[in-house]
Amino acid sequence: MREAVTGHATGMTKLLFAVTAADHWTLKDGSKHPTGFWAEELVESHRTFIEAGFDVVVATPGGTAPVVDEGSLSVDANGGDEAKVADQKEYLASIESTLQKPLALEEQKAADFDAIFVPGGHGPMEDLAVSSQFGALVSDFLDGGKLVSTVCHAPAALLPARRSDGAWAFDGYELTGFTDEEETQAGLADVAPWLLETRLRESGAKFSSGAAWGPHIVVDRNLYTGQNPASTKPLADRVVSALS
Repeated sequence: MREAVTGHATGMTKLLFAVTAADHWTLKDGSKHPTGFWAEELVESHRTFIEAGFDVVVATPGGTAPVVDEGSLSVDANGGDEAKVADQKEYLASIESTLQKPLALEEQKAADFDAIFVPGGHGPMEDLAVSSQFGALVSDFLDGGKLVSTVCHAPAALLPARRSDGAWAFDGYELTGFTDEEETQAGLADVAPWLLETRLRESGAKFSSGAAWGPHIVVDRNLYTGQNPASTKPLADRVVSALS
């Protein structure tokens, strides 16, 4: 495990928590599917980092307040566990003031942080995945030897990380993300403008996957990825271990 070089006056690990600002995902036919961030992925990661004593800075494109994908707060989406949904709603309410006033991602610099984490939901496929500015920021984290972590659909945010010659910064990296199989089982593969696993493979990633909907974590150098919502807590724990 690498040791974090914090270098901040507080000595505290500083993490950039990059959240989508999209409230919809544009489907293949041009219609807009309501989305946002996935509750479990934001809640479980944010809480884990806060409990670890990290200085967590929430930022979004344009500093726009992010919205939760309402579907992620359904009991069905949480394995029928009503208590889990209640816990997520309670946690989101507890950090509402933070989520309502995020910083602008465009103004953040990798040099100011020890790590970056991106929670998923289909939102990142709408905004972060096509932001060359965010791609440059992620590349700066990667090149600085700083930890980069994404979960579920959020590896889409790695796609715009391109070198000046057009090469993908994560070419040859082993990683994971929401699989085409999972997207098919979720009922959205046929209407999706593109599929995450397919796009990552085409870009040059060595894509690794575990059983659908089960936790699966991949670590390659300073890139830490998780496959799906169930992978969030184990992934966040691995990030904490690596930075402690």
